[in-house]
Amino acid sequence: MLIQIAIFLIGLMVLSWSADRFVYGASALAKNIGVSPMMIGLTIVAMGSSAPEIVVSAMASLNGNMNTAVGNALGSNITNIALVLGITALFKPLWVSSTTLKRELPALMVISLIAVAFMWDGTLANYEGMILFALFIFVLAMMAWLSLQVEKGDPLVRETSDEIPKDVSNSAAVMWVAVGLVLLPLSAHYMVDSAVYIARYFGVSDLVIGLTIIALGTSLPELAASIAGVRKGEDDLVLGNIIGSNIFNLLAVLGMPGLLAPGELDPDAYGRDMYVMLGLTALLFIFSFNLTGKRQISRFEGALLFIAFIGYQYWLFG
Repeated sequence: MLIQIAIFLIGLMVLSWSADRFVYGASALAKNIGVSPMMIGLTIVAMGSSAPEIVVSAMASLNGNMNTAVGNALGSNITNIALVLGITALFKPLWVSSTTLKRELPALMVISLIAVAFMWDGTLANYEGMILFALFIFVLAMMAWLSLQVEKGDPLVRETSDEIPKDVSNSAAVMWVAVGLVLLPLSAHYMVDSAVYIARYFGVSDLVIGLTIIALGTSLPELAASIAGVRKGEDDLVLGNIIGSNIFNLLAVLGMPGLLAPGELDPDAYGRDMYVMLGLTALLFIFSFNLTGKRQISRFEGALLFIAFIGYQYWLFG
């Protein structure tokens, strides 16, 4: 058991590091060929934040652990909102000022409703996975188009530009992309295998292991990045990364099991967890578009999100 735990932790560290290196290399390469910082931020960086979840979901689906992949998608969204944003807002209230985010939040709500509709009947069919993946491609294209429409004064433009790697040669960028492409699936494979072993040892379901240990593990880098971001005053970038990650989780991560391992869902996935995910997404929407006109996620609201995360964990294991 200790060996499997060690494999999981090493796999998680390599997964997070290789995803970061992949995004670093891809962003630098895109910048070198003339892609705008805003387009890089809204596509490569946003997709890169979900790269661990996407690869883990693919590996789990290929291994026949469909519900681990579904749990990873739902659990990552729950963790991103309740834990990552909750702790970040407790650290420092988050202002919502970017027009881009005001477009992305309604999109996240609509996509969440689509995901719930697909899971409603207790199955995830192949054609539903195809639709989710088609929407994923469409959203990427829309984000690329929106990056060309954003006003120069939008705070997200400055914050995104500051995060793009500078003075990286093409050869170094290509090397880091290659490192990510090799290590991402390799580390995800070992991580999923060890997580399933740990789950069976403790008598918990594949779904729960995806909702908890895998979702938490793949979201920890986003927690660190979010706290670092608000310390630098990059509130819009923090929120944009979380919203973009959640959109990609529902389209690409949830789409993976539909494409690769369609079938029946664990009853808890569509009877409990999808409603928790939808409820937290609605709370994020309400908190961000405060009826008083003060577009801010306050410390009090952050505390509510964090308490919701603790309560959900107790519900899972209580």
